[in-house]
Amino acid sequence: MDITPEKLTDQQLIELILAGNAICYETLFDRYRRQLYAATLSKCGDEQDACDIIQETYVKAYFNLPRYNPEYTFGQWVYTIARNLFIDFTRRKRSAGSTVSIDGTGGSEINPPCDTPNPEERIISRQRSRMLDNLMGELPPRYRTMIELRFVGEYSYEEIAEKLDMPIGTVKTQIHRARERLCALITARKLL
Repeated sequence: MDITPEKLTDQQLIELILAGNAICYETLFDRYRRQLYAATLSKCGDEQDACDIIQETYVKAYFNLPRYNPEYTFGQWVYTIARNLFIDFTRRKRSAGSTVSIDGTGGSEINPPCDTPNPEERIISRQRSRMLDNLMGELPPRYRTMIELRFVGEYSYEEIAEKLDMPIGTVKTQIHRARERLCALITARKLL
């Protein structure tokens, strides 16, 4: 069997990733990045917001890959994650006083199964959470704060800007850089 990641099927890549080969995740996600970005951009209309949603999708899918159900294609699964993050994004926008339509083109609607994690999945989730906490400890304090506010506290960009008394553009840039740094740490440590 050819072990060049680009020539492997999605399922083969997923098996390698779950066996500890985190490098294959880049290959797998890159297969869908362009379509996800186009679908997200068509719905939200803002390039930076679309990039942010895709980055959040990348991280969320990475940490939830053990829960992936092979009855669905990886593309369907990751699109569902992106769609749900977009819906969360629109809710945050609405609560901040803006309106964003969630109607648009760009992919089929998918209703994945909603399974309650079994005990093994809960243990794996706790282990991943500890790994993420350790990686967060390696980030500079300003990046750690940005990630905690955005993804743990689920603050909007506007709320973070107000809370930290920073321009919103700076907040978006800092969060983007923090996510990139965190993803680089994950990849460098070959963690999954």
